[in-house]
Amino acid sequence: MVDDKKKMHHLLQNDDLYQYLLDTSVYPREPEVLKQLRDATSSHPLAYYGTAPDCGQFLSMLMRLIGAKKTIEVGVFTGYSLLATALTLPEDGKVIGIDINRRSYDVGVPFIKKAGVSHKIEFIESPALLALDNLLEDPNNEGAFDFAFVDADKENYANYHERFLKLVKVGGLIVYDNTLWGGTVTLPDVSLVFPDSRKRGWVELIELNKLLAKDPRVEISQIPLGDGMTLCKRLK
Repeated sequence: MVDDKKKMHHLLQNDDLYQYLLDTSVYPREPEVLKQLRDATSSHPLAYYGTAPDCGQFLSMLMRLIGAKKTIEVGVFTGYSLLATALTLPEDGKVIGIDINRRSYDVGVPFIKKAGVSHKIEFIESPALLALDNLLEDPNNEGAFDFAFVDADKENYANYHERFLKLVKVGGLIVYDNTLWGGTVTLPDVSLVFPDSRKRGWVELIELNKLLAKDPRVEISQIPLGDGMTLCKRLK
């Protein structure tokens, strides 16, 4: 079996089809500075944590479709999706990026500066729940965000959901990454999950999928893009 850290992260039927998608529709439109950051990230020992370029392209289109101006991201890593967001937002737009580890984010800082979008980004080095709760201490932040993207510790996705339903405005979007967890969500027991790195967070992701499906506060669409993404439009 192919090692999960080396294989291409997608849910299509084969790598050739995914490569076709990248070569035909994604790479030709990928900004050069994003390509450079992706190349720089490829040598990182945790490179597979990075947002796939087709997912970055999709997130950018979502933000353009809703006219997002103020966004928030939990789980930054080297900053590919953060930079993609900053490039998408208008000149006076803002994205808050939250991550527990600044060292990985520092890989992306030179590319963010090169792109001329540093003024749109606020990076917070902190456990995400603490940072979100700090934001909620200011009543002006309630319903202040147009868009949120979550690609962090799966064990806390349900906790993040409750915070984002206060931070994101009615009509805004919350996007959760990895919700199909390499297809392992179909397995009947965690003991069958491979590789072992997928065991952590498996139960919580399955519970999250059930929670979102029943949550009357959001309209959802779960799509097999990347490792699975769930889009939530806040209704109330």
